[in-house]
Amino acid sequence: MGEDVLVTGGAGFVGSHLVDSLLDDGHAVTVVDNFTTGRNANVASHWGDSDFTAVDADVRSASSLPDVDAIYHLATRASPTDFAEYPVDIALTNSVGTKNLLDHARECDARFLLASTSEVYGDPEVHPQHEEYNGNVDPRGPRACYDEAKRFAETLTVAYGDEYGVETRTARIFNTYGPRMREDDGRVIPTFVSQALAGEDLTVYGDGTQTRSFCYVSDLVAGLRALMETEGLDGDVVNLGNEHEVTINELAERIRSLCDTDSGVTYSDLPEDDPQRRRPDIGRAAKLLDWEPDVRLEDGLARTIDYFRDA
Repeated sequence: MGEDVLVTGGAGFVGSHLVDSLLDDGHAVTVVDNFTTGRNANVASHWGDSDFTAVDADVRSASSLPDVDAIYHLATRASPTDFAEYPVDIALTNSVGTKNLLDHARECDARFLLASTSEVYGDPEVHPQHEEYNGNVDPRGPRACYDEAKRFAETLTVAYGDEYGVETRTARIFNTYGPRMREDDGRVIPTFVSQALAGEDLTVYGDGTQTRSFCYVSDLVAGLRALMETEGLDGDVVNLGNEHEVTINELAERIRSLCDTDSGVTYSDLPEDDPQRRRPDIGRAAKLLDWEPDVRLEDGLARTIDYFRDA
């Protein structure tokens, strides 16, 4: 018999794939989402399913939530394009919203998983980034509303475990991609794919030699579930991502080739505080969760391009 599970941000990109996986395995799922970035279309296939409930609410003020066995807290704006327009919303979702969900976990004795981010490492001085590295973050910079709020969310999650005995886990999520990303997401893969399919030049910020490591969404979901469901990890923090590192120039060329486009590449100024290198050390995930990503970048990009082409 499945568990009762709450997923905040469950109508979003990652959250909706997680909801699919949980329902497929027989769990009853309640989604809490205010649908500012989450989309009804992402969960529309589950309307009418007796094991699926959607609550239109903001995690900062959500109340009367159901008693559950597990809480995945994914709710937040995570798009770089939102950092300038919604900094207070982002900061409070990851602070007040996290407190609200931790209080609920405490009330119903639920296991709590915080979806943190590789952005807690900032522009890293250690490469690859491992969980013991404390990061290089500007608390007053243009990304601080997200980076520092996630760092505080981690602190609060640990504190609830220490003071109240809430059973917690923290996932530091690295760059993830796949179907259901928004075209206007502001992150590099949906931007490049949208531009390539439209026959427009791909916009590379900086000189394109900065690196990223991209994890396909199904691999991330498997990692999140393994972290939640593996016993004996109370209070632990684990990186989830793909170790395969590519430059932004290399990514642009792969997407141009897969889209079979004549699009060129143009260069623009690099945004302030944009990390130069990003690659996870996933040794802890491999050891504790017996997890590693399976989907090759070319295969994941092809699936993502198909999604945007048909959207």
